[in-house]
Amino acid sequence: MMDRIATRIGLTLALGLSASAAPAAEAMPGAYTVETRVELPHLEDLNSRSLASLCITADAERAHGLGSLSANTPLAGCPLANVDRAGEVLTFDIVCAGKNQARGSARFVMAAERFEGRITMRLGGKNMTMTEVQSGRRTGPCP
Repeated sequence: MMDRIATRIGLTLALGLSASAAPAAEAMPGAYTVETRVELPHLEDLNSRSLASLCITADAERAHGLGSLSANTPLAGCPLANVDRAGEVLTFDIVCAGKNQARGSARFVMAAERFEGRITMRLGGKNMTMTEVQSGRRTGPCP
C-alpha cells in the first residue's frame, strides 16, 4: 500500500514538473483587438481608452509587430532596438533618431492568444514620462 502511495506521489510530482518545464507560449500570428490607455503620473481619471487592430507576425526580430499604438505618440514610426525574449516576456526599446527625441522601453507578457504590455515613454527634451498600457486578444487571421 505504501508503495502505491509513493508511486502516485512520484507520478504527480513528475507530471507537475514536466508541465512547468514546458516552453512558454508564443503569441499566435493573427489579427488582434488591442485596448490601449495612457497613464500619466499624478493624474487620475484621465486615462482614456481606445481600441486598435493589430496584425501580430511571426517576426521576433521586429517584436512581432508590437509597438506604440496610441494616437499622437512621439514614438510612432521610430525603430526598435534590443529586442529580447525570455520565456513569455518580450522586451524592447523604441529609440527615435536625433538629439532630445522621445524614447521608450517596452515589456510585454505573451500568451497563445493574448498579450499584456506596458511601454514607458520619456518625451525628448522634457521631464515628462507616460506609460502606454496594452491588452490584446486574438480575433482570427490577419486580413
